[in-house]
Amino acid sequence: MKNFLFIFLFAILFDSIHAQRTQTLFEENWKFLKADIQDGEKETLNDNDWRTVELPHDWSIEDLPDQSDSVTGPFTSKSIGATATGYTVGGTAWYRKHFILNNITNKKVTVYFDGVYMNSDVWINEHHLGNHPYGYTPFYYDLTPYLKQNGENIIAVRVRNEGKNSRWYSGSGIYRHVWLTITNPVHIEQWGVCITTPKVSETSATINIQTTIVQNDQSNQSFKLRTKILDSKNNIVAIKENNFSVSQSQNSTINQIIQLSHPNLWSPDFPYRYHTVTEILQGDKIIDHFVTGFGVRSISITADKGFLLNDKPIELRGGCVHHDNGALGAATINRAEERRVELLKQFGFNAVRTSHNPPSQQFLDACDSLGIIVIDEAFDMWERAKNPEDYHLYFDTSWKKDIDAIVLRDRNHPSVIFWSIGNEINERADASGLVIEKNLRDEVKSIDSTRPVTEAICHFWDHPGYKWDTTAAAFALLDVGGYNYLWKEYESDHEKYPQRIMMGTESVPQEAFENWQQVERHPYVIGDFVWTAMDYLGETGIGHTSLDSTRGFQLQTFPWFNSFCGDIDLIGGKKPQSYYRDVVWNRSKLEMLVHAPVPEGHTEAVSYWGWQSEFPSYTFDGAEGKSLQVHVYTRYDAVRLVLNDKIIGEQNASPQTKLTATFTINYQPGVLKAIGLQNGKAVDSVVLKTAGKPARIRLVADRTHIHANRNDLAYITAEVLDANGQVVPNTALPLHFSVSGNGEIIATGNADPADAESMQQPQHKTFEGKCLVIVRPKGNAGTMKLKAEGDGLQADEVVITVE
Repeated sequence: MKNFLFIFLFAILFDSIHAQRTQTLFEENWKFLKADIQDGEKETLNDNDWRTVELPHDWSIEDLPDQSDSVTGPFTSKSIGATATGYTVGGTAWYRKHFILNNITNKKVTVYFDGVYMNSDVWINEHHLGNHPYGYTPFYYDLTPYLKQNGENIIAVRVRNEGKNSRWYSGSGIYRHVWLTITNPVHIEQWGVCITTPKVSETSATINIQTTIVQNDQSNQSFKLRTKILDSKNNIVAIKENNFSVSQSQNSTINQIIQLSHPNLWSPDFPYRYHTVTEILQGDKIIDHFVTGFGVRSISITADKGFLLNDKPIELRGGCVHHDNGALGAATINRAEERRVELLKQFGFNAVRTSHNPPSQQFLDACDSLGIIVIDEAFDMWERAKNPEDYHLYFDTSWKKDIDAIVLRDRNHPSVIFWSIGNEINERADASGLVIEKNLRDEVKSIDSTRPVTEAICHFWDHPGYKWDTTAAAFALLDVGGYNYLWKEYESDHEKYPQRIMMGTESVPQEAFENWQQVERHPYVIGDFVWTAMDYLGETGIGHTSLDSTRGFQLQTFPWFNSFCGDIDLIGGKKPQSYYRDVVWNRSKLEMLVHAPVPEGHTEAVSYWGWQSEFPSYTFDGAEGKSLQVHVYTRYDAVRLVLNDKIIGEQNASPQTKLTATFTINYQPGVLKAIGLQNGKAVDSVVLKTAGKPARIRLVADRTHIHANRNDLAYITAEVLDANGQVVPNTALPLHFSVSGNGEIIATGNADPADAESMQQPQHKTFEGKCLVIVRPKGNAGTMKLKAEGDGLQADEVVITVE
């Protein structure tokens, strides 16, 4: 069956004219085959029996055939990537799309991919357009010379995610958005608008706008470039016009400088965004237009004053994230990207490091709008391998185009403050690595000189015998030095290199207090980024706890599939270390967690990236009379602990105790209360109650009104409650889901790192009393109703309005 693309002209409301650029999501009705075949690009190939998929698409999260004890959902114990990729499967696959374009005479047609993992080849009507190895950078091709006007066209994409090529879950396929763009011969170049704000104050700002124009027209004609700046309410606040002429087929760049009076400045607390509308006019006719979002803000970073944003000091409460969306795999659905940023903001982060690759455009859009500062990272390796088939095979021939794509695409995002050129690079301090580092830095600076360049540097575990000071030459090439797990080096390095600016680009939760003390004490330490802000697929169990083991780097084997080291769990829940971090960051004055019983004669071992097995709950069936440890994290002078109205004791808390008061109790079901004392007076309290038996289900939607758009989603948490409406935290019960109306279930999941099961079936077990359902609108307005059922439990329903 042939699939057709219809191109619609969009109306632009700023003038009563017809826009001449069309940019359309090119994502419906792709044919997909998970196999490596010969001549998959041929027009004569019959793809009728191929599966029809919608982009973005990640085949690695899909259920595998032949389910068994060793193959569950998308996971298999025989995965080539094994622990690194969470026991998922890559391989080779083909995508094909049939489409017709009408009325494209004297037009330019391009296809744009924001990300394909990995090693993609693209053909149009059997013409090979190119190969793109790196799985995280955008790329585009000119289709114009090979298109059939008023006839069927076939675009084919081969994707090869082969061998061991990643240290984490990458996903597989065309997992980010794809657009088809049609322009006139004279048009604004892809990524051709660059906006900087070289002078910024509360009373005025200088806006420098550089526009590159493609001139595929041999005639001698005159044109006008018109740029409008609009505020967040779409009011025009400034206009600039320049005349230019086309006399030959070449690109030209036009600089425009615009002054804004009393601008609204972008910051994490006030993420105000402007946008430009850039238009090319021929006479009175607009022949191209392009919209670019931006923010007005200034950056200053020095060792003596620290990081100043808009001349105000800011400390980076940072977290590292990988790019997957949990149960959705790597698929970049807009709402999924936005929700991740919302969760970061909700749990106290004001900065994120996109480890270890550039993120999607939609992730950065969300950081812009919600106010999260970004370290935009390029590479996990350079010339030396971390895996046999990773990017090192392509680095020498691809690094420049990939760096260019990252910086050109992302340079207008106000949230992007730092460019990172690498993470824990093997050759980081060797002569060859220093040459590469300089080349990367210089290439970034040639495109964008307004932002600092950093690199995440670790100790020499991979080069025994190297001394730490060997890194001095590498740090000297950077604007900001990234330190992975090396807070103990800050003060001594400052004595040797007093102008060096430092930030912790990776740290572990157990050292949250020590890392943040360095940030608070020293302006030259501008922030700390924990590994990680969120749980992610792959690197299985690096954040685990166990009995009678040794602390260190210990990956957990199948059926473990996620890292379990994040402050936020895989379905968006708050993990124990996040409660402690709230107190460290002074977001909360008082938090209480209770440690799970440790069997007599055993000790608990916490991995390097892990956290002890404690919970913000007080339900431990079968532990009556057994000894439990209670941690109260506080900024108050002292804490009083009360169990069932009986005082257990009082303890002081201070920086000397890492803001922690520790009590030992014998478990008795009931009510546990921690009281914060200031100057001897009770000023605050936290209460935990023992839950009863499971009685009913409660469905909680993140939003009850969503858009009738395939890029919107409803995230619905299913909770198992007792008769009093309290979550029963020790339940692992199977729940079954059904949906009616204008929606469909696209994923289910829980936060259990070792529960390798399907994330695409309409049922899932709870973990700590909860699981997640993700529902997607079909595209039409109306309602969708989700129902949850479980044996012996009262069912629940939630209605989502789609509009």
